[in-house]
Formats: sequence, structure tokens, C-alpha cells
Amino acid sequence: MNRPGRYWRLGRPVLVVVLALVTVGIPLWLVLATSAKPQGEAVRPNLDPPGDWQPGANYADAFSEGEMLRGFVNSLLVIVPSVVLVLCLGAAAAWVFARRRGRLVAAAYAVCISGLLLPPAIITIVLQLRQLGLAGTRPGMIAVYTAMYLSTAIFFMTGFIRSIPFELEEAARVDGARPLRVFLRIILPLLRPVIATATIMVMLYAWSDIFYAFFVLGGGDAATLPINLYQVASAQLYLNNWHLVFAYVVLMSLPMIAVFVIAQRRIVSGITSGAVK
Repeated sequence: MNRPGRYWRLGRPVLVVVLALVTVGIPLWLVLATSAKPQGEAVRPNLDPPGDWQPGANYADAFSEGEMLRGFVNSLLVIVPSVVLVLCLGAAAAWVFARRRGRLVAAAYAVCISGLLLPPAIITIVLQLRQLGLAGTRPGMIAVYTAMYLSTAIFFMTGFIRSIPFELEEAARVDGARPLRVFLRIILPLLRPVIATATIMVMLYAWSDIFYAFFVLGGGDAATLPINLYQVASAQLYLNNWHLVFAYVVLMSLPMIAVFVIAQRRIVSGITSGAVK
């Protein structure tokens, strides 16, 4: 009587593996195989293995022609300050929202986390940056990323701080600690799992962002890696150098793949701590 259910339970892992191979494995193989092909074989990207493997030459050409070193530095100059601001502002705001009560605080919290549901209006953002003189600049891009991801950080950090016993802060205040010292010595050390999660999430999203970077930064000397990739791909459309385009995609993805593999456990534990506790 229970054989269909048992067969279904046994077949689910196989189904998951098949779906993963179809949705992830095939596109991944297409990128890797095309990035290792000569130009003649890569004119029309397909799933055939390279007849002549030349990944080294393709990656070297993509690195030099795509100005990856400059794009890498520009990405770091934008992402690192954005992460720092998101963590600092998010932790401070979350501490207030978690410990204070009242309608005004609740309303402010609702406004701050509304960014989780409401998509940013890119036209309004660009117009505001132009009025402030920040359009096409790194500070403008940093401000956009900080505003976009601050809601996520506040949401997870507030949930985590609410799970921290308030008696720890009271004991510190009895010993004469001021609010800033309580925040730095007690709250921040306990926030490490959520801080790690927020850091990785912001880095992953901002590293591959091209939509907002294209409208805010455009091209020029401040172009990040995704913008350089767009420029390379646009130019290669007429040259059929798809092997260089895919090689650029592989090289650009390596840093974030390494970060995700190393810190994937922290991502899961941080999300669970912030959302469930």
C-alpha cells in the first residue's frame, strides 16, 4: 500500500540531481566549454567539447582586453565601503529597533525594512544623484548600494538582537558602561554570525550588479567588472569572439565563488539566527 510513497521518497534525490544538472550543469558547461575553445569553434556557442583546448590564451586575452584589473579595483572601491556602511548603520539601527518600544519606533522600523518589498526607482535615483553632483561617481554608487541593502541588514540584525538577553546590557550599565561601550563590547561581538551573512550577501549582489551600476556609473574610469563585461560583450557581438566573453565571465565569477564556498555555512546560520530567533 505504501510502495508509491516509498518509491517517491527514494526518487526525490534523483529528481533533485537531475534538475540541478539541467538548470545549473548545462549552462555551466556551456560557459566553461566555450571559454576554452578557439575563435572558430566559439562563433556559435554550443555544448560540444572543444576540439582544441586553449583556456590559458583565452583567459589571458580576456584579462588584458577587458581591463579586468582596473575593473576589479573599481569594484572593490565601491563594494567595500558599501559593506562597511551597511554593517555599521544596520547594526546601530537594529539595536535601537530591538530595544525601544513605541509607535514611532515601529513606524520607523517599517519604513526601514520596506526596501525588502519595494524595488528602487532607478529614474528617481539617477535624478537625485545628478542634483547632488554624485552621478557617475563612486560615492554615488556607494550611496545606492548602501540604501538598497540596508533594509536586509536591519531586518536580520533586529531579529537577532531581540534574542539576546537584555540582562547582559543591564549588567554592563550597572558597571558604569555607557551606551556606546555596551554596543561595541556586547552587541557587536554577538552579532558576528549575522554580520558575516550580511557581508557576504551584499558582496554577492553588488559584485554581479550591472543594472544600477550602468545607470549610476556608466562607463569611464570608474567602471566596475560587470560594466566592463557589458562593454566587452557589446564589442564582441560584431567580432564573434564569444570565447573571450565567456572567459571574462569565468574570471569575474571566481572571487565570489570562492567567498561563497568558504562562507556558505555562515550564510545559513546567520539567516536562521536573524529570521527565526
